[in-house]
Amino acid sequence: MNARFDLVSVVVSDMAASVAFYRRIGLDFPAGAESQPHAEAELSGGLRFALDSEEVIRSFLPDWHGVPEGRVGLAFLCDGGPRGVDDLYAALVAEGHQGVRPPWDAPWGQRYALVADPDGNGVDLFAPLP
Repeated sequence: MNARFDLVSVVVSDMAASVAFYRRIGLDFPAGAESQPHAEAELSGGLRFALDSEEVIRSFLPDWHGVPEGRVGLAFLCDGGPRGVDDLYAALVAEGHQGVRPPWDAPWGQRYALVADPDGNGVDLFAPLP
């Protein structure tokens, strides 16, 4: 039996803040998603990105408490090349999101920056260097 990768899910403490953050990055959540306990955005290639409230997780894992530090990274390719990374990072930080590392030219050939989503999950922003 085979399985096909289909969904990435992030557990969130504030659905409205998380939907707003990921919409700002460019994901397309349906209207009203910010007030739902589970929200999904379709990604290219047929994948889905989901946000689940802590309450949803506790509905089937009552003793769930989360983990203090994540081990999953989320990375978003920015439109506009290196300038797109700089602009999106600056906009997110100006809107009050935590900047983890300002944009830099990484040795692996990308403009790279690190921010945190409303729950502290690491979110990488990148674009290829010319």
